[in-house]
Amino acid sequence: MVRQNPQCSTPDREGPINETNKKALLNRLRRIEGQVRGLEHMVESEVECPAVLVQTSAVSSALHAFSTELLSQYLKETAIEEIKAGNEDVVEELLAILRKVLK
Repeated sequence: MVRQNPQCSTPDREGPINETNKKALLNRLRRIEGQVRGLEHMVESEVECPAVLVQTSAVSSALHAFSTELLSQYLKETAIEEIKAGNEDVVEELLAILRKVLK
């Protein structure tokens, strides 16, 4: 059964979003936010469509990299330990996550 509110950590562990990982993830998100603001400025300034599309691709790639990093941290720090502890429900949870992420 897939947990309704999957967390990046378990109640007895800090999980992948420790302070170091949190800072790195937030930095990535802030860069992405800046890229999105850049897109907004490009549209407002009527920049040519090809340039906007290239920037859109960069934002998509950055979001994909963020998701990949978060998933990697979750697998390494939480999911593997959950599986070792006998919680095989986490496998179904991961499959559900992957179905959504890989759409």
